[in-house]
Parts: sequence; C-alpha cells; structure tokens
Amino acid sequence: MHKIYRLIFTVSLVLTTAGAVSAQSRDFKLGQWTEIHNSIVKELSRSYVDTLPTDKMMRAGVNAMLEQLDPYTVYIPEEENEDLQMMLSKTYGGIGAIIHKVKEENVIINEPYSGSPAHKNGLQCGDEILEIDGVPTKGLETKESSDRMKGKPGTTVVFKVKKVRSGDTLDVPIVRERIHFPDIEYAGMLDDTTGYILQSGFTEGVAQQLKDKVISLKGKGMKRLVLDLRGNGGGLMSEAVNIISLFVPKGSLAVSSKGKTAGSSHEYYTQTEPIDLDTPIIVMIDGGSASASEIVSGGLQDLKRATIVGKTSYGKGLVQSIRPLPYNGQMKVTTAKYYTPSGRCVQGVGVKPDVEIDVPSYSRLVYSLVLGGVIDQYVLHFARNHDSIAEVDEYHFSDEDFEDFISFAKTQDFDYRSSAKATFDKMKEELEEDGLTEVMSDELAALEKALEMDKERFIRLKKDEIVPFIEEEIVTRYWFQEAGVKIRLRYDRQLAQALEQVSTAK
Repeated sequence: MHKIYRLIFTVSLVLTTAGAVSAQSRDFKLGQWTEIHNSIVKELSRSYVDTLPTDKMMRAGVNAMLEQLDPYTVYIPEEENEDLQMMLSKTYGGIGAIIHKVKEENVIINEPYSGSPAHKNGLQCGDEILEIDGVPTKGLETKESSDRMKGKPGTTVVFKVKKVRSGDTLDVPIVRERIHFPDIEYAGMLDDTTGYILQSGFTEGVAQQLKDKVISLKGKGMKRLVLDLRGNGGGLMSEAVNIISLFVPKGSLAVSSKGKTAGSSHEYYTQTEPIDLDTPIIVMIDGGSASASEIVSGGLQDLKRATIVGKTSYGKGLVQSIRPLPYNGQMKVTTAKYYTPSGRCVQGVGVKPDVEIDVPSYSRLVYSLVLGGVIDQYVLHFARNHDSIAEVDEYHFSDEDFEDFISFAKTQDFDYRSSAKATFDKMKEELEEDGLTEVMSDELAALEKALEMDKERFIRLKKDEIVPFIEEEIVTRYWFQEAGVKIRLRYDRQLAQALEQVSTAK
C-alpha cells in the first residue's frame, strides 16, 4: 500500500510539475515576444527614416495578431464603441431611416422605419436631404452622411428637405431617439392553425418578446409553430437558454460551455416553467443561422421538442466575452466552446436538420439587379411617381409596372450576362493567354453568338424571379418592414415545402 501511495504521489508531483513548467514556458514565451515587440517599436521610432504612422501600425499589428486566432476575437477602440453597441444590442442613436447616397448627389430617404423619428416627422421614401445641420450633403460620403444623422438620443438634428411629392423645400428639426432593430421581425398566422415567428437576433429581452408572441398566436388558434431562424447570426447565450425554457420542462439542460478557465465552463439549465410542452414546433435554419440560433435549434432537437428543417447551420460553436482594455478600448474574445444537451459541439460542423430542404437558387441576373442597386434605384423611381399603393395583402406588381421596370433597367449600367456567358468570357481570356483563340476562332464565335442575349430579353425571361424582389422593396417603402416579410412569405417555397413535408412525416 505504501508503494501505491508513493506511486500516486510521484505521478501527481510529476503532473503538477509538468503543468507548472508548461505554464512557466508559456509565460516566458509571452514575456520574450512582448520584449521583442517593444524593442522593435522603440528602434523604429528612434532610427526609421520617416515619421512613423504609429496608430496605423499598431492597429494593423493588433488586428493581424488576433486574426491568427479566430474571426470573432477582435479589438474595439473607443471610437468604435458605438458599433459594438449596435452589434450587441441592435440599437443606435439617430432618426431611424435607411438612406441612399451617391457622392455627388443629395442624400435620399430610402426607407424610414415604422414609428421612428423620421416617420413621425413626415420623412418618406424619395425625400431629398439637402443639408444636415447646415452642411450640404452633396460631396459627402455615405458614412459621413450617416454619421451626421446619428447622435445622442434627445439631441436635435435639423434637415433641409426637398419633399418628393410637392417639391417644397423646408427645414425639418428632428429629435434623435434610441433606435432599436426588433429581433422579432414578424409574428402571424400562416393559416387557421399554423403560427409563424421570424426572429432575426438574440439581444436582451427577445425571449420575453417571443413568449408574448407565442401566447398571442395560441389565442388565435395556433396548433403548430414555425420558428424561423434562417439568417439569424445569433447573440446572447442567455436569451437562447430562455427561449429553450419556453418549451421544455424546468430544470432541463439547455447548453453547456467549456473553456480554459474555471469561470468559463458552465452548464445552463432552464430556470422557469415552460409555457408550452405540446405544440409541435418547426425550427427553420440555414447556412446563415449561427451561434445562439444553433443553441436553440440544437437544444430543441436534442430534447426532442422540435423538428429542424432547412439546411445545415453555420457552425459557430464559440462563446465570446467582452473584456475592458486601457483607454476605453474593449476586446471581444473567444473564451469557450458550447455544447448542445447531447454533448455536440457545432463549431465548424453546424446543426444538421431533421428534414433537409434546398434553398432556392437565383440566376446571375437577379443577383446583379439586387446587388448592383438596380431594383433599389427603380423603387425610388416608383415611389416618386406613385402617391400610394394597395394594402400589402392585395398588392401585386402588375404587368404594366413590369414594362416600366424593363424601360428603367435598360437605362442602367449593370452586368446582365448569364452565368454561362460569364464563364465563356473567362474561358476566352484563358484561351487568349494560351494562344489558342486563333485556332478555335470559328468555334468560339459560334458559341459566343449562341450565348449572347440582350438585356431586355433576359429580364423578360427571368420575370418570375425578379418580381418578388421588386414587390418586397415597394411594399416596405409604403407599409414598412412587416409588409416586406409578408411578401417574402408569399413566395417562400422552402417554407411551403417544410410545412408539407413535416405534415406528411407525421
């Protein structure tokens, strides 16, 4: 027995000593590199031929260092704290409107938010902002214009506005407010028994909002719930746990985290009584569903409380914490990995759906019209020429309207090549580099002719793809954000398949 005790003591001593040596080695290396870094900076400051761009150098060095870890560990200097606040709480101080800005033109109000200071003071899509607090907007960059419109809630900003309908120019003073982008973008009934909630974030209080919406939908006859987390990049872990708590027995393990320090490893159990243990739940996810979205979908999946539908999620199984730094800076640092109730870590893997449904694909032309701003510009054109439209449930973009869009799009400069034509052009460049275009000139000419399609013909061919995007943008300008969601639901083939397949499976 004494030999066994001595053996255990010896092994423990070796392990403890090895751990201490390893820690000392890490600390030594850190101190060594810190000394080297400081010496380099001091020597550059003393002997470099030109004045050092110190701020630029140091920021680049810090960014490069953190990039070696993961995409989520970042340094936030004091001047970017507002951006951090926006990221964490989806709030900012301002007037609540999306703007359109071309440098040599005035600011255009593109989309005021419902109930925002912009909306309450009569700003509407198409209004031109000529001046912000006496500063002309022509010549300003988009960010500079936006920054001038933002500010501390309670302060006043004065706009000189040219109204889109009357053409009148007037001064409009607006008191800034704390603008919050809602995490619950829409909640309603898809039919007599199916409730639908679109959730886009996990900021503080969203679980309570979701609870209220679920109770409201049950009062309207909901017998099954669709929780749409597609594109939801996540947020607070605590809110994810609180959402799981709504649907599973109190005391259930919702998620666990494991980190380097004792304080970063936890098991999180549901703390409140659920509001619903029986209503069937469909959770929709895709490649944009990350972090807290994966905690909710993975947790409800493991606890057999929901059917997960869509495509595999993003795979961000990391926990970030905010740490204060000198001079009012902060660092968002990865401190742990999280695990679903069954012990799965989704980092780099994602939550795999129970029912996989492909995401609809769109043609290259549609991406070009959307990302190139052609549809956005057309909607401004439309708003200038239409005082009103039908209510969202009755609104449809007519054939006459589509002809107007074609006429507008033909005047715009954008890449309207098909994917095949773009691939052909790339292939032709490579053949030219290889010196093969002459020997293949006849074949290339014939293929190019077959692939050529004029702008109008291609737009007409893709009408069914284009119209839903135009309809969504138009109704958003007249009936605000929820109206846009209703239009998306009108054309949501993935959602329709989900409802059909899950119903069939049962």
